[in-house]
Amino acid sequence: MYDKKKKKLPIGIEFFASMIEENYYYVDKTLFIRDILDKGSKFTLCTRPRRFGKTLNQTMLKCFFEDTAPLSGKDTRALFNGLKIETAGEEYMEHQGKYPVIFLIFKDANKRTFESSYYVLKEKITEEFKRHRYVLKKIEDKDDKALFEKLASRAASKDEYSSSLGFLCKCLEAYHGKKAIILMDEYDVPLENAWRRGFYNDMVDFIRSLMSSALKSNEHLQLAVMTGCLRISKESIFTGLNNLDVISILEDRYDEYFGFTQNEVDVMLKHYNLENKRDSVKDWYDGYLFGRKEVYNPWSVINCLSRFVENPQRDPKPYWANTSSNDIVKRLLEKSNADVRKDLEKLISGGIISKRIHEDVTYDEINKKIDNFWNFLFFTGYLKKVGIERQDEDGKLILDLAIPNREVRYIYITKIQDWFDEKIEVKDFSLFFDALLNGNAQIVQDELNNLLGDCISYFDGKEDFYHGLIVGILNKLQYYTVKSNRETGLGRCDIVLKQATRRNKAVIMELKWAKKEKYLQKGCDAALKQIEDNKYADELLSENYTEIIKYGIAFCGKYCEVKKGS
Repeated sequence: MYDKKKKKLPIGIEFFASMIEENYYYVDKTLFIRDILDKGSKFTLCTRPRRFGKTLNQTMLKCFFEDTAPLSGKDTRALFNGLKIETAGEEYMEHQGKYPVIFLIFKDANKRTFESSYYVLKEKITEEFKRHRYVLKKIEDKDDKALFEKLASRAASKDEYSSSLGFLCKCLEAYHGKKAIILMDEYDVPLENAWRRGFYNDMVDFIRSLMSSALKSNEHLQLAVMTGCLRISKESIFTGLNNLDVISILEDRYDEYFGFTQNEVDVMLKHYNLENKRDSVKDWYDGYLFGRKEVYNPWSVINCLSRFVENPQRDPKPYWANTSSNDIVKRLLEKSNADVRKDLEKLISGGIISKRIHEDVTYDEINKKIDNFWNFLFFTGYLKKVGIERQDEDGKLILDLAIPNREVRYIYITKIQDWFDEKIEVKDFSLFFDALLNGNAQIVQDELNNLLGDCISYFDGKEDFYHGLIVGILNKLQYYTVKSNRETGLGRCDIVLKQATRRNKAVIMELKWAKKEKYLQKGCDAALKQIEDNKYADELLSENYTEIIKYGIAFCGKYCEVKKGS
C-alpha cells in the first residue's frame, strides 16, 4: 500500500503541470531550461529513445516560457517554486511566462494510411490555431484573418497547413510583441510510421514543407526545440536549415536531462524506503550512456518502484519492452545472415560488437544495408556505446556496442524466440519425420543440424532449450501424441512420441547437453543407457506397441549427434 506521506509515483504522467500540481514525484530536470538559454541555439533537436522523458521536458518548457495571460490567465511561475531553475538566478526566471508558444505533439500520427496520419497532424495544428484564437483581435488584414479562420476550422488546404506554422508565428508576434517559441515533440513519429506503412515519400513531402515554414527564414521565431527518437538527415526534411543544433545520445550537452542518473535513482529509492532494491533496479534498467552520463530508463524505474511499493517481494519486469512492437529487432532478424546471427549471439551473451555509426539517416535507407539497422538500434536505445569512439581509415565513426541491461536483453530474446517459432511454423519437416519414424538416425541428425544452423543461440546450450525445440517440432506431426517429461518405467523420460490412432509405433527420445563437441558421442551413449536402465519402454510394451524406436540425442551449441538404440 502507498504511504500517504510519500509522493505518488507518476506512471504515465507526461505533463509537467500535472506532475507538480498533483504531488507526483518529480526528478528535477529544470536546469535544461538554463542550458537552452545559455546555449542560445535558434533550432535545437534532441534525440532520445522512447519513454525517456521527452514529452515531460517539452511540457516543462511550455509551462516555463509561455505567456498564459491571453489563454488561461493562470500564473505558471509557482510551478517552479523550489526547483533548480528558480535557484539558478533571476536572469533565467525573467524569461518565465514571457513568450507565445506553439506546442505540438506528433506521437498520435501513426495511422495506417497517409490520409489518416495527415488528418491527425492537421488536427494538432488546428488545435493550436484554436488555442491562440485571441490573436484575431489584432489581425487587421482581411486575408490573414480569413486564412486564420480556415486553419482554425479544418477548412484549409494541405498546402496551407504545411505552411501554417510560420504564419501562426507572425500572428503571435503581432499580438504579444514577442517572437514565438515552437516546441515540437515526437517529430519523427509520422516518418517512422510512414516508413513501416509504405507511404514514406508522401509524409516526407508534407513534413519537409511544415519544417520549412516553421524554421527556415522565419523572422518571427525566437527559438525552436524539437524532440524525437532519431535524427533525420537534413537532405530529407531540413533542407536549407544550416543552423540546426542536433543533440544526439553521442553529445555531452543535455546528457543528464533525459533519463535518471544514479544519484537520482538512489534518492528516489530512499524516498520510498527501497534502498535494498538498488542492485536489481540497476541490473534491469541502468546502462544507457548519453554523452558521458550513464542513465536509467525512467519509464521502467517508475513502473518497477510502483510494484515494489505495493509488494517488495515482486520481481522486476520488462516495462519498456511492452511500450511498442519493437519492430526494428524483428526486421533485423528477418534480414539476418550468418554474420548478423553471430553478432546477436555475441551481444546476448554479454559481448561487444564494433560497428560503423553515422547520425544522418533516413528511414527509407534502413532496409538497404544491415549496417543501417545497427545505427537504428543504437540511437533508439537497443544498444549502448562502450569504450571510446574511434575512426576507421575513411574517417567514419566506429563504436563498440553492447546491450544496455537485462530488460533490453529480454526484448532480443523474446523477438528471437518469436522469429524462430515462425520459421518452425512454416518449415517442411516431412523428411525429418520420415527419418525419425523409420529409424534413420543420420538423416534425423542432419535435419536437426540444418535447423540449429539457422538458430540464434541465447540459452547458452541449456538442455531445456533443445527439449522445447524438439517438442515444438513433434507437435506438428499428425496422428501422433507427444508426451514430455512424463514418468515412465523407473524414471522420467524426456520425450515419448506415440501413434495415436493405432498402437503400432512409438519413439523414445532422451536428450543430453554436452559442454564440448568431442563429448557428443558419449552423450548419445549415456542417453541410450538411461533409456534401458530406467526401462522407459516397459509401459509402451504393456500398451501393445509393437515397434519402439529409441534415440539418444546430444547437443552442443549448434551441433548435435543422434544415435539409434537397439
